[in-house]
Amino acid sequence: MTTKTPLRVLFCMGINQNFMDAPREEQLDVWAAFGEMWNGIHDMDGVEVIGNMDDDQSMVGPSSGYPWTTYLLADVADYDTVVACCNLFRSTEVGKGPYKLWRYAKVEARIGRELIVQRA
Repeated sequence: MTTKTPLRVLFCMGINQNFMDAPREEQLDVWAAFGEMWNGIHDMDGVEVIGNMDDDQSMVGPSSGYPWTTYLLADVADYDTVVACCNLFRSTEVGKGPYKLWRYAKVEARIGRELIVQRA
């Protein structure tokens, strides 16, 4: 019996202009929702978070693509679990308003595999 190799996934996340334009109270609600999504990825079955990187100190303003605001690297059991992680942006509510997190932030999942280089 062979063990299925997990997918190596880089979740690239960007904060958009809606967040930048929001009043401070709304931004705090977005940050709370972002934390809920972030912890949801960490707690999801089939996800082993390897690490993250945030370049908010050297990148100022909204991210519509590279360079992203923050990155999360994880081994993920399968494609459906990757989709479930991305769907947290669609389902996580922001405050008591009508909006979900994806109004303020976006995610792209880069899917690959671990590169293993043999020593000579």
